[in-house]
Parts: sequence; structure tokens; C-alpha cells
Amino acid sequence: MSNPYQEALTQTLIERSFRERIVLVGVTMGGQTDEETDEGLDELSLLIDTAGADEAARVTQRRDVPDSAFYIGKGKVEELKEVCLALDADTVVFDNELTPGQQYNLERALGRTALDRTAVILDIFAQNAHTQEGKAQVELAMLRYRLPRLRRGAKAGLSQQGGGIGTRGPGETRLEVDRRRIMRRIEKLERDLKDLQRTRSTQRKSRSRSGLASVVIVGYTNAGKSTLLNSLTRAGVLVEDRLFATLDPTTRRLSLPGGEPVLLTDTVGFIRALPHGLVESFKSTLEVAAAADMLVHVVDGSATHPDQQITAVREVLAEIGADNVPEFIVFNKADMLDDHGASLVEEYQGAVAVSALQQQGMDVLLRRLSDRMRAISKVTELLVPFERGDIVASVHREGEVVSIEEAETGLRIRARLSEASAGRLREFVVTTSNSGN
Repeated sequence: MSNPYQEALTQTLIERSFRERIVLVGVTMGGQTDEETDEGLDELSLLIDTAGADEAARVTQRRDVPDSAFYIGKGKVEELKEVCLALDADTVVFDNELTPGQQYNLERALGRTALDRTAVILDIFAQNAHTQEGKAQVELAMLRYRLPRLRRGAKAGLSQQGGGIGTRGPGETRLEVDRRRIMRRIEKLERDLKDLQRTRSTQRKSRSRSGLASVVIVGYTNAGKSTLLNSLTRAGVLVEDRLFATLDPTTRRLSLPGGEPVLLTDTVGFIRALPHGLVESFKSTLEVAAAADMLVHVVDGSATHPDQQITAVREVLAEIGADNVPEFIVFNKADMLDDHGASLVEEYQGAVAVSALQQQGMDVLLRRLSDRMRAISKVTELLVPFERGDIVASVHREGEVVSIEEAETGLRIRARLSEASAGRLREFVVTTSNSGN
């Protein structure tokens, strides 16, 4: 009788035997420290594992400026080649961004594929995109990345068409494909995404007319955003302990402790030096963050340097025009916090620590979020005639009543109302303020 555990182990070993072997390359520049370079390579190792390959070795070098031809020095290129031959490595991946010329020169000198961090991230996105919009966005980013790297007459062994990291994705193109054909495809994808963006904009306007505030979850990849969404709303979003497990935004309705409902949206995770091409291609998806009333910034409290991840996320938010949206920081994985993580919770005023997986601190999170939403919401003052009980009932139904006082001609009501509700009741509106008092 067969042993299922042994069969599972055998299958895992078979799958592992077909995984690419990658040599990672990191270059320490200027004021950068060796520790920072190692941390970057650690993250790159996680990226290639997510993409379906294994780290075989690491090669590092310290330079003042990159070599214009190879990024690393010629002597280091020879060392890198010897390492690849000794380990039978299929590919080298740089944690730094290579120019098309540097990538081409490295491939000729090494006799194998040379990629940079951007190519790995694009590959992961290609594997994880499932919706029509997500696939179009990834393909567009890939084509923009590959277009300047096209070279006629490239050797078959260096064509990047043999499978593996840097070769996957919808609409994959070979290096021999005519530049004009790729440009036509890029133009078509841009038109298609504009149409999808208009559809998304219409949906967003429809949600806005519903009168519900928009709360968007952002954060570094694998910080636990989807876990938090599932914990709060039972959304059933895919959760895996790997980078960029989910790309497509998911929106669910959430009732806060005060009873007021909001729309809670999960977004794609960010990462250090997120490729600009990806940010550009995913702008229509990321616009949900710029249009939000509140950003719930989820931070992995157990990370080595969570403060650096916060900075990386904020840089992307600034790039998409979402840096002025109110931010509520939530340190996730509280059950794994070290002393540094605990001190950060105190350092960031108003932050809370939770464990979305263990359901720890969720009540505090919801109360703080409810308080923050009330603090930023507009308070509208209305004067409603005594005989218009239907309007009084409407204000109670559509908003949160702060106070009611009797005046000579009617009831003076102060309430938090959505723009849509305030618009419908504009004939009774006296003043509107941004204060939650």
C-alpha cells in the first residue's frame, strides 16, 4: 500500500528538480552599507522563490558607480561566470536595475540569461494576474520593459524563450518580433485599459452615490492585507505566505462599531523600488487609493525593518497621488513583534497593533478606525421645518446625527452626511464644516 506522505515528498522533490537555479548579484553603491545589500538580496531571494526558482549562490561587489558595460567590473564578470559554471546555474539576477545594453553584454559574456529585479517582479505579476484588466496591465508593463531590449540576430540560447523567470506572461514576445508589431500591441492595450478605466470610474461613481465612505487597505507585499480584509469582512480572498499572492482589488462592505457602513478595498502590495512601468500600468487600479477617504496602511510588525517598508509604501503612494489621503497605520503580526516593532507602534501616533490571523486587537482597530472616520468626516448643519418629519427621518437613516436643537422655525440638526446625501438635502443645509466636533 502506497504511503501518501512519501508520494507527496517525492512529488515535491520532482518539482524542485525542475526549478531554475539562480545566482543573485548585489552591488553596494556609495553610502549604502553591506547590510543593506544583503537585505536586498534576501528580498530578491524571496522574489525568485515566489517566481518558481531557487537561489544557488550570491555574488556581491562594492563600487562607487556602476560599470557602463556590465554594471559590475570585468573581473567580477569572470568570477560570476565561474560560479555559474560550477553550480550549473541557469540564470543570474541582479538586485539592481540593468540597462538594455548591460543586460545584453552580460548575457554574451556569461553565456546565460541575465535579468534584473524588475524582470522577476514582472514575472510574478504575470503568474498572478487573473482578471482581464490585471492581465492587460501586466502585459503592457512587460512589453514596455522588453521593447528597448529587442535585438535582432540574438542567439537562440539567449532569446529568453526557453521558459522560466522573465519569459512568462500573456502575449509573450520573442526578441525577433518586429518593433512596430509590439508598438501596435502596446497602443491597443492602452486603449483597452482606458475603456476598462472608464468602467471602473463609473463603478466608483456608483459607489460614491451610495453615500458610503471608502477605506482602502495598502501596504508592503505580504504584510497581511488580504488576511486583514478576510478577518474583518469574511471576503474569502486568497491568502498565501508569499509575495504578491493577490493583484486584483477586492471591495467588501464593513460596518463600523458606531453602525456606519464603509466600503473596504484590498489592493496590490507594494515593494521597495516597485518598477515604474508597473506603477504606470496599474495606475487605473491604484487610483482607488488616491480616491479613498482613508488609507489603512498595514505594516508587517515582524519584519526586520518595518520603518523602511513604511517609507517604500509612502513613496509609491506619492507617485500615484495618494500621499494626501489620511493614513491609519496598523502593525500586523502583533504576536511576533520584537522590541523594535513594539517601539514603532508607540512612535507612530494613533497606530494599533493587531494579529489579523489570530484575531487579536481587531476590536481596538475597528474602534480607532471608526473614530478616525468620524474625525475626518464633514459635519453638515441643517434647519428642518417642524412639519418635515420625513426629512428628519432621512437624516437619521442616511447619516450620523451629532446634535438636535429646537430653533424658532424648526429643528437645527448637525449630522455627518455623505456628499450625496448632503446634496439631496441641500435646500435645508445651513453650513458644512470639516470638524468632527
